[in-house]
Amino acid sequence: MKKAVLTVDQVAEHLGISRWKVHDLIRSRELASFKIGRCRRISEAALDTYVSLRTEQEAA
Repeated sequence: MKKAVLTVDQVAEHLGISRWKVHDLIRSRELASFKIGRCRRISEAALDTYVSLRTEQEAA
């Protein structure tokens, strides 16, 4: 079963990048996220959108 919401570490592992790069993507608003209390979370939909947009940009 897929999780609907991922942590920064899970996103970093999924993309094969560092957690600091994930935070950079969030700060630059390339990757949508939200906070639950003090915890930063990224939805599966936001991650899918980011990957799709990057794939389209690279193909162009």
